[in-house]
Amino acid sequence: MNIPLEKAWRILDTAEQLCSAVVVSDAVARIAQEVYDRLRDSNPLVLGVMRGSVVFAGQLLPLLNFPLEFDYLDVTRYRDATRGGAITWRVSPGTEVRGRVVLVVDDILDEGQTLAAIREKMLAAGAQAFYSAVFAEKETGRAKPVSADFIGVRLPNRFVFGFGMDVNGAWRNLPAVYALKED
Repeated sequence: MNIPLEKAWRILDTAEQLCSAVVVSDAVARIAQEVYDRLRDSNPLVLGVMRGSVVFAGQLLPLLNFPLEFDYLDVTRYRDATRGGAITWRVSPGTEVRGRVVLVVDDILDEGQTLAAIREKMLAAGAQAFYSAVFAEKETGRAKPVSADFIGVRLPNRFVFGFGMDVNGAWRNLPAVYALKED
């Protein structure tokens, strides 16, 4: 969706900052250490979930000082909307997952349906082990079908954007995390 420029600025101007760029950077560094400690000897296949993981993966990967292979997949429930819908697989990984330790990197664990579907598909494709790293987990107050192995920050149950997460297609590029103004 192409959001009108004035609306995009209004959204940012009225939003509440939840995590500063420093908090974001510290969370990424902590996750990198946790991933290093657990996966450094496994030559994992790291899969970024497009589009949201681009910023997170771009900052995480240079901090992982061990051999790994990187690829991506594209699966979504949101498609520029603020509410999740049916899961849509756009692109599966081009790299064979059979016999590999797979680390999926995503921007946010919200209701968990997308990550659960990814986990199921990777294990069905023969992944030896499945791990997930999410920059943020939303505290929804409801049980989730899957949990992440590595979590950067926990966020309230609000619509959030920045650091890879978008609002109507805009503001993925922000170094901090914001929440939409509550009505």
